[in-house]
Amino acid sequence: MIDAASEPVELSILMPCLNEAETLAVCIRKARRFLEASGVTGEVLIADNGSTDNSRAIAEAEGARVVQVERRGYGAALLAGIAAARGRFVIMGDADDSYDFLGLMPFLEKLRGGTDLVMGNRFRGGIAPGAMPFLHRFLGNPVISFLGRLFFAIKIGDFNCGLRGCARDRILALKLQATGMEFASEMVVRSALAGYDIAEVPTTLRKDGRSRPPHLRTWSDGWRHLRFLLMFSPTWLFLYPGLVLVVFGIVGSLFLLPGTVYIGSVGIDIHTFIVACIAILLGLQCITFSIIARRYGMATGFIPASPHLASLLETWTLERVLIIACGLVLLGLVGLLWCVSVWAASGFGPLQYAALLRVLVLSLTAIAAAMQLAFAAFLAGIMDIPTRR
Repeated sequence: MIDAASEPVELSILMPCLNEAETLAVCIRKARRFLEASGVTGEVLIADNGSTDNSRAIAEAEGARVVQVERRGYGAALLAGIAAARGRFVIMGDADDSYDFLGLMPFLEKLRGGTDLVMGNRFRGGIAPGAMPFLHRFLGNPVISFLGRLFFAIKIGDFNCGLRGCARDRILALKLQATGMEFASEMVVRSALAGYDIAEVPTTLRKDGRSRPPHLRTWSDGWRHLRFLLMFSPTWLFLYPGLVLVVFGIVGSLFLLPGTVYIGSVGIDIHTFIVACIAILLGLQCITFSIIARRYGMATGFIPASPHLASLLETWTLERVLIIACGLVLLGLVGLLWCVSVWAASGFGPLQYAALLRVLVLSLTAIAAAMQLAFAAFLAGIMDIPTRR
């Protein structure tokens, strides 16, 4: 093990720390024993996130290097620790004695083999009784991991495992931003979007050695993870729901346009027709949001560029979208004029309410959809101005 002030090493074992005086020493000792027993040149690095107990003194007494991180948050501590690490590789884990710092060789072997990010999988390695709260084990972690695999096609079974290793330079190149617990998801998602090689190894989780509650907050931190996954996937957040709504709206409105439809003894009439038209508008709005989000994401770099999608988006210029919007407005105006003519023919008196209202609602839907398209096209154009400059 090498602790020289500035000499690079192969591995930095990084632990974020916030008042971990009860368990920090044993974690550092295990990490040092791993380095010594495996013959790996490395360091133990503590990213102290404002501890008010004697965690820092304990870390220094145990031979670890301490980096003070003023900005609070799990992600902030890890970001600062990775930036300060001297190792070519970084393996990070919580300082609560829940992870086995003696069993890091599978992580290091993967990293030596060229893997950019190595994730631990607690569900494959084993979770000791009482080590993970019921909601985390059977709801939170499975749901977040499932959505991560669904949204980003990442074959990782445990998105939130706190024991993971990375090639330092590759992770720094991603310019990660999350400062809270959602950093765990950001690291995986951004690595996948960048085309990094990601692998996982089984790891064990045992009950931590702290007498106080953990820093993790079930609902608020779970929401931060879910929010991050949705915001980085405009396709699932906007496009797919929008397509479902538009298809439902078009099929429903065409189905009901001729008149009341009976399914058995149930009559479906104008009220369902109005719902279908509203679904078209909501769906169209979701689809335009998806397109704008993708354009913005590719322009700013947080979503990788797709040549096919970029070519498609370039085809839909402001002028072409405005032409389509004008066409929809004309169709809507034709429908409105027909409604007025029918009303005029009756001497502006009573009308067959349902039949006329269908055409009226559909015409107004076309005009509203045209306005949505036009405004969305102008918004996309405004957002493109800085990137063109």
